[in-house]
Amino acid sequence: MVSPRLRKEAVVVMRSEVAVSERRACGLIQIHRGTYRYRRRPEDGQLRVRLRELAEERRRFGYRRLQVLLVREGWVVNHKRVYRLYVEEKLGIRRKRGRRRAPAAARLVLTPPTEPDQVWTMDFTQDTFASGRRFRTLNLMDGCTRESLEIEVDTSLPGLRVVRVLEGRKQQGRKPKHMIIDNGTEFTSQVVDRWAYENGVQLHFITPGRPMENGYIESFNGKFRDECLNENWFLDLADARRKIGDWKWDYNHVRPHSALGYLTPMEFAQAWAVSGRGKDARWKSPTADFPTELGNPAEGAGFPLSHRRDDGGRVTTTTSENSNPEKVSLSLD
Repeated sequence: MVSPRLRKEAVVVMRSEVAVSERRACGLIQIHRGTYRYRRRPEDGQLRVRLRELAEERRRFGYRRLQVLLVREGWVVNHKRVYRLYVEEKLGIRRKRGRRRAPAAARLVLTPPTEPDQVWTMDFTQDTFASGRRFRTLNLMDGCTRESLEIEVDTSLPGLRVVRVLEGRKQQGRKPKHMIIDNGTEFTSQVVDRWAYENGVQLHFITPGRPMENGYIESFNGKFRDECLNENWFLDLADARRKIGDWKWDYNHVRPHSALGYLTPMEFAQAWAVSGRGKDARWKSPTADFPTELGNPAEGAGFPLSHRRDDGGRVTTTTSENSNPEKVSLSLD
């Protein structure tokens, strides 16, 4: 489709090359004579400046409301002219999406947890059955003990299902003080927000596009996919729940965790309950045959850790003297 400006230029060229009247040229080009004769009025810079000022004051107002404000101030301008200036100045407002609500408070990076149930973190992973149908898992873990609290498996896990999982842990006597989550629709839903408010849990949303701010669960997801999802063939939902449940038990009770001095999460939790919560507490694993002098491995001041075995085959852990206490490793392995 040819624009009116190009049609006007075509009429000018035709009248200069061929001796035809204005009426004849406009009829051949199919443009109204009034459009051809129209000359743009000189732009009023003050109107443009005032429109920009009103748009900054009323950031959620569109061009129609801004035009009403201009008329009230005595400007003789219609909505079409305001709209043209509105677009040229790129003052268009972004529409708010109702289901993806950003947190009102500023995003703050939490300090490393120093006790169990201080910080929980959760996220979703996805895989497929042998038939090709997809299923999801809701992974919930403790940031201090690295214990896998829950791995909920189903084909659909909406916000209400997330609340059911959290309520189940609450019935067992466990509830976090803080929860680190991403900005997925399940976590920003009203049911999750209401549960957190009623139970005094502070939700901490990571910055969109920065999963490293939720490093504990991201590292767990990597181990979960590498050691479980990629190593198994799931026939159906029941088969997936059984195999993932077996891996969860093995992760908590058997798999050595390097960030915990090669203790398992359950060994670490038991040693924590027995030895107290001091930073320099000495732990003895209830099942392992070696002591572990780590202080509190959840404290950021002790990172990075260096693990080695002495001549007797005993595991020893040393802390770098030049390590920066502000740089905390969130690795699970």
